Amino acid sequence: MAKGKKLSSLSDLGGMVYSTNDNFEPEQDEAMESLSPNEQHLEAHLEKKGRGGKVAVIMKGFEGPEDDLKDLAKAIKNHCATGGSVKGGEIIIQGNVRDKAMDFLKNKGYKVKRVGG
Repeated sequence: MAKGKKLSSLSDLGGMVYSTNDNFEPEQDEAMESLSPNEQHLEAHLEKKGRGGKVAVIMKGFEGPEDDLKDLAKAIKNHCATGGSVKGGEIIIQGNVRDKAMDFLKNKGYKVKRVGG
């Protein structure tokens, strides 16, 4: 924090609030549960913007914790025999493997919609 800067709200403390109460216990965030595959509505996008002309499949719409998203991404990448990553709640798969990835997800029980080209 810059010298001489005044605090105008509690958020200026960086999300920390100090208490002198010895019995204070912070609220626990409830763990987000994954929806079952048949309740998930995923979208399969095909993009090549900002990738040096290379194509990538973007899976959007997964609802659940980050760990479950990473596990699903790993399973898709293994099935498609390609690389990829998880960023911003989306699964990014390298290459034009949209049909293969969609078939894999449909066999697992997910509802997948093709979006774009």
